[in-house]
Amino acid sequence: MGSIGRVYLFRIPEGEEIISYITRFCEKNNVKIAVVKAIGSLRNPKIAYFVEEEGKYKEIQLKGTYELISLLGNVSLKDGKPFLHAHVSLGNDEGIVFGGHLVEGEVFVAEVYIQEIKGEKLERKPRDNGLALWDELVI
Repeated sequence: MGSIGRVYLFRIPEGEEIISYITRFCEKNNVKIAVVKAIGSLRNPKIAYFVEEEGKYKEIQLKGTYELISLLGNVSLKDGKPFLHAHVSLGNDEGIVFGGHLVEGEVFVAEVYIQEIKGEKLERKPRDNGLALWDELVI
């Protein structure tokens, strides 16, 4: 079983790409397993969903600025390095919500919460279905 490690609460500077910024933060602070949450606003975000029959993600490029209603994800290891897997709900100026796997997004405003988990090594490995998944391990 895992235990709670360090907790971080920070703001990402405007203009940064959110996925790469959080990944660099985890690398710098040696965070290997964590729960990640964020709120704020993203410019021109790219989201995706996994098409099971094709074994790959279909990407959707959104244009403009979107409210980051919620980002929920986790950090684990992939190829020995911290890897952020995040899903989002994004709202436009008409209140229409888009959601899916977050591929990238330029930060206008982003407030991030990271809760580290200490425990067994948790690493993503390529599977036959086209995804990189964890072993069936409870930490």
